[in-house]
Amino acid sequence: MDAIVQEKFSAVVPKMFNVATYMLDRHIEEGRGGNLAIISKDKRATYQEVFEEVNRFGNVLLNLGVEMENRVLISAPDSQELICSILAAMKIGAVPIVANFLLPINDIIYIFNDSRARVAVVHENLAEVLNQKRGELKYLRDIIVIGENSLGQYSYEKLVSKASNQLKAAETSKDDSAVWQYSSGTTGEPKGIIHMHKSIVQHFRCYAEEILQITGADRIFSIAKLYFGYGQANSLYWPFCAGGTSILLPDIPSPEAVAEIITKYKPTVFCGVPTSYNAILQLPKLSEEHDFGSIRVCTSAGEALPTVVYERWLEKFGIEIIDGIGSTECFHIFSSNRLGNVVPGSLGRPIPGYEVKIVDDEGQEVPPGEIGNLMVAGSSNAYGYWNKHEMTQKNFHGRWIKTGDKGYRNEDGILWFVGRSDDMIKAGGIWVSPIEVEGVLNSHEAVSECVVVGAPDDEGLHKPKAFVVLKEGWYSSSELTKVLQDFVKSKIAHYKYPRWIKYVNELPKTPSGKLQRYKLR
Repeated sequence: MDAIVQEKFSAVVPKMFNVATYMLDRHIEEGRGGNLAIISKDKRATYQEVFEEVNRFGNVLLNLGVEMENRVLISAPDSQELICSILAAMKIGAVPIVANFLLPINDIIYIFNDSRARVAVVHENLAEVLNQKRGELKYLRDIIVIGENSLGQYSYEKLVSKASNQLKAAETSKDDSAVWQYSSGTTGEPKGIIHMHKSIVQHFRCYAEEILQITGADRIFSIAKLYFGYGQANSLYWPFCAGGTSILLPDIPSPEAVAEIITKYKPTVFCGVPTSYNAILQLPKLSEEHDFGSIRVCTSAGEALPTVVYERWLEKFGIEIIDGIGSTECFHIFSSNRLGNVVPGSLGRPIPGYEVKIVDDEGQEVPPGEIGNLMVAGSSNAYGYWNKHEMTQKNFHGRWIKTGDKGYRNEDGILWFVGRSDDMIKAGGIWVSPIEVEGVLNSHEAVSECVVVGAPDDEGLHKPKAFVVLKEGWYSSSELTKVLQDFVKSKIAHYKYPRWIKYVNELPKTPSGKLQRYKLR
């Protein structure tokens, strides 16, 4: 780890450490209680108000018998209640798990049973379904409902209103479990990834503070929700470590809703994903009706940011998008571009305190320019997967984590992403990066967005296939297909062109706008 970062890190993470007190109590003690902590639609809360609500809810959990290391499953739209539930669980030494309330109910039941959560804090829309499934929830004891409660379950609002606002933090160590984040489970059962108290503040220092230069003056708005690792850091850990403000959008982040939030609440840091940037750019009367002048920096992660989208955004707003790559297993971003030094289309360099190496399938490092498997080392790396020893052994190698990403490093040490291991296409015995083909297609004037996957031909050999959403005024035809195929051939190697192009009205995405390639595969 970089010596300066190591010194800063050691100074804030003693052996006995509770990260909730760092993110909350510290601001009260240092006179920042009146600073604005949360904006959620028209509801605002100061650090003092959040501090008191967290203490009250921490006492609620203690009164229900929640002990240190017990898991508390939380599932609700982004809100003050969601943030306070997470911090309260951490403060009493319990382990919060934020689950995506839009998951199929069977996946939510799996996470409940796998984590053995004894208490659930859920939005009213999920409470009724859980009540119907109580017989399948092996370990769940109590349900606390955020919102209307008509089923005789505990009411978050009523419990909090009656509880004491004085709470002593649990004596946790820096290596205690602070939060579990469940993977999306697109390649199998969701995996509970175990993160420590020290990891949150350590990564804040190395990325949010060092790379994004986040301070208490910043207002942060994230497309990704709190149930995603990317969104959880953006909307909670970064602003609360810095003493800044978190701007929340409980609803689905449509481009119109996002533009309205930015115009009304004026964030200084905007955390998006490539598809959200592309969708915003296509809003009619964008400059006339919306003001993005408050933003000083944008971030992108989750998938590759096409160069054409970066360039259009920079031209439109004059704001850099700092693209990077992260992994839930190492907590968040581990390689990133830098403010004022963006290499469009790249992943920049490893952030301070982190190392990245690119290896072949036998684990040997490959030379510059050669595609291999990305591995990352850093002190925010997770313990491993809960209750999945063989999977932990497969992906955790000492201080190194195998991320499942493919990429290469050029002679200057800049990292480039070519796709997830499962996404890569071997056409004619040669690896083809879907990201590269998509980048060319996206630069054509007819294409709004696209995804490239591998599909078998008549001989069973895999070749690139493109799913394309056309811009308004363009229509699918065999002639357009040939134009697009020839366009790709003119820009990159001939064998990489899409053998088939299927025109669709929309692409499958997560609620945060991340493309779901596996559905097209």
